[in-house]
Amino acid sequence: MTSVYWTAITVTCQTGDVLLADHPALDLVGTVAERTTTSVEHLTTPAALADWLVAAGVLDTAPAAGAADLAAALGLREALNAVMRATTEGEPLPPDALAVVHAAAAGPAVALTLDADGGLHREGDVTAALTAVARAALELVGGPDRQLLRWCADAACTHPFLDRSRGGRRRWCGMAGCGDRAKARAYRARRRRGITDGPAPS
Repeated sequence: MTSVYWTAITVTCQTGDVLLADHPALDLVGTVAERTTTSVEHLTTPAALADWLVAAGVLDTAPAAGAADLAAALGLREALNAVMRATTEGEPLPPDALAVVHAAAAGPAVALTLDADGGLHREGDVTAALTAVARAALELVGGPDRQLLRWCADAACTHPFLDRSRGGRRRWCGMAGCGDRAKARAYRARRRRGITDGPAPS
């Protein structure tokens, strides 16, 4: 289990927001939607990055962010994508990408504090936040959870996730979006074959 503490609120998916992030490094990879087709960029500005760091649960408050911070985040994201792809494909980890992750992981830590009620607070700048994401990625790839790493089964989606489902049968990054589209396609296919075994998916 990772030693990085975070509580995700929402994460960016192919069609918007879905509940529950499995991992901040994977969520960062997913901030480019449909890489192989439309390649929609969700981290378009430094402010979008700052907001994402809060939404993903890495920090409690949005840090000041500039162009250099955004460039660093995008560079880390692409390196993480390459590392995660190699991991799932059983290939050696790409040295250049791994060097980027290692460099980010060597940065300052997010400051963790407890309030009087025992509530955990996470504060830091963008560099510290990216350090937390990079360290979480290293612990994921270097630990037992690497066996749970999956990519969404939607043909257009390129969002990774951790499959903690019973039996390891989860196929979609989120049922709201990719899962619902798959159900709708299956329903239409049954209709074309004259099979109507249930109501249309909502």
